[in-house]
Amino acid sequence: MKPELLILGNSQSRVVVADGFTGAYDQIRRMAADLAPFPPQSQYYPGLRRMITETDQPAHDYMQRLLIEASPYIGGAFDIDRFDWVEGSFSMVTQGAETLTPRQRAPHIDTVEAKYLAILHYLSDTPGTGTAFFRQRSTGIERVTAEAFDHYVAAAEAENTNAKGYIIGSNPWFEEIGRVEAKPDRLVIYEGCLLHSGLIPPDMPLSDDPLTGRLTANLFVRGY
Repeated sequence: MKPELLILGNSQSRVVVADGFTGAYDQIRRMAADLAPFPPQSQYYPGLRRMITETDQPAHDYMQRLLIEASPYIGGAFDIDRFDWVEGSFSMVTQGAETLTPRQRAPHIDTVEAKYLAILHYLSDTPGTGTAFFRQRSTGIERVTAEAFDHYVAAAEAENTNAKGYIIGSNPWFEEIGRVEAKPDRLVIYEGCLLHSGLIPPDMPLSDDPLTGRLTANLFVRGY
C-alpha cells in the first residue's frame, strides 16, 4: 500500500490517496449493513448517515484502527503532530438529482477550521463516482478559511447558480481542480476547508442498502 500525494490548485492543497487500505472491504460493508437502515441526514447531505459511537462495536473499533493506520499519512502530509477524533459515520447518497437544494448542488466545505481533516473510506463498487475539488471562479477561492469565508459567501449569494443536479466537472460558477475516483477500499484524506463535492453520475443506483448502494465511511479529525 503506497499512498499518493496530490497537490491541487493554486492553493497547492494536499490530498492523500491510499488504495487497498484495510484489505477487509467486504467485511466492513457487511458490518455497515448490520447497522441499517440508516437515518436521513440534515438538509446538507443528500442521503442517509449512521453516526458511530462507542456502543457500535465492531464499527467503532474499525474506525479507530483506520485512524491509527492513517496517522503517519496525516502527520506527514498535513504537518500534524497529534489529532483528536471528532466523529465518524457510514453514509449513503440516496437523493435524486431533481430533489437537490441549491446548497446540495454546489461544492461545499466541512469547516473553516485549520487542520480539520476529512478522512473518506470508499466501501462500494460504484463506477464513475468519487470526490472532486473546486475553485470558485469569481473569487479564486479553493480553501474557505475563516479569513476567506465572508468573501466566499458574498460572492456565492450574488451569483446566479441555477445549476441542476449534482455537479460533475466544471460549471459557470465553479472550476474543478482535481478529483479522486472511488474504488473499493480506497482511503482519501483532505482538509475540510477545501471546496469539494461527491461525484454522483446520473445512472448511479440510489439504493439505501449498504451492500448495493454508494457506501462510504466518513471520519473527521482535528489536528494540532
